[in-house]
Amino acid sequence: MKSQVLVASLGIALIGIIVGTSEKPAIAEGEKRVLPIFQVDSNFPTLPDHMELGGVGGVNADSHGNVWVFQRPHTIEDGNSMDNGYKIAPPVLEFDEKGAYMQGWGGPSKTGEYQWTNRGGLHSSYAECASCTEEKRTNGDGRPGSGEHGITVDYKDNVWLTGNGDGDGQILKFTKDGKFLLQIGHAGVKANSNDTANVSRATTVVVNQKTNELFVADGYGNRRVIVFDADTGKYKRHWGAYGNKPDDTVPFKRLLSGPGAPQFNTVHGVAISSDDLVYIADRGNNRVQVFRPDGTFVKENYVGRRETSGTGSAYGVALSRDPQQRFLYVADGSDDHIAILDRNSLETIGQIGRPGRKAGEFFHAHSIATDPKGNILVGESQGYRVQKFLYKGLSTH
Repeated sequence: MKSQVLVASLGIALIGIIVGTSEKPAIAEGEKRVLPIFQVDSNFPTLPDHMELGGVGGVNADSHGNVWVFQRPHTIEDGNSMDNGYKIAPPVLEFDEKGAYMQGWGGPSKTGEYQWTNRGGLHSSYAECASCTEEKRTNGDGRPGSGEHGITVDYKDNVWLTGNGDGDGQILKFTKDGKFLLQIGHAGVKANSNDTANVSRATTVVVNQKTNELFVADGYGNRRVIVFDADTGKYKRHWGAYGNKPDDTVPFKRLLSGPGAPQFNTVHGVAISSDDLVYIADRGNNRVQVFRPDGTFVKENYVGRRETSGTGSAYGVALSRDPQQRFLYVADGSDDHIAILDRNSLETIGQIGRPGRKAGEFFHAHSIATDPKGNILVGESQGYRVQKFLYKGLSTH
């Protein structure tokens, strides 16, 4: 198998598109397989002078093509930033489609009208454990707490935020200017996977425009998908792996062969297609499961190798923006690349990038989204950056 490489001009980094080895083409024009091609924008984004970005929990794009980032200020050592004359960026950042900084806001409420994510005292832990996984990073006393995690901008331009700090049982909703609108759930409440009022360290959300329902990947503390009304926060329904009732007593164990794990193991990503299918990234089980909006199970497949070690191969899911949405993009934070799946078969047919620090490479590819033009956005929680991959069309192989 030979890698097909897009050679970019004007100093832009190379992006390798590696074709899968399946005997039957998942997507075909005649007998040729079709793959999307991307080119990394090595100049994206541009921060104001002396502003520093921490670990990126989430990334998203709104309907206008603007890019939204949810970053973790506490992952930056304050002393070094101050000594060098830098200031830490706000938690929520908005950039235009070219990468120019537009605004920043967010942080704990001064009036107590909402509960911000529990950041914890992570400075020493990050400095002392630069190569650790997220799960091994603590608040200094053994409690998990990465803090700022998921960001989603819905079809009304509302901004939704989730946190995976210790005790984070809440989801927050703001206007695009940072005005608080709604809190679902409460911090400091010990929730379980069948609690209908609170989440537990939810990872990310998406709003279904057709029903105005909020679908939540409730996956660090719980092991389910839960749905709320996006205006009122009223509970609608929830489900676990295969559409079954979630069971927190089942061990978190990755099954390497035979039937799939009966329960989710870190639900880390969610996306909804235009034909009403809900795609879930079940990170710890190295798989994507597909459901109807009512929780009916449709199908599943594994991403990369079923036995992938580490924290899993299915971190986040994003859909291509062609009318048929032929491709599903999956951020693989263990192998550090973006897997390209045929959306219909869920076969992995290609990949973007590889581990590394250069443009087009990844250091813990944690979150993923697509913008209205089909460009891919990737946030790196340990690489402390956001990358944009420009959609350049289709290639046949």
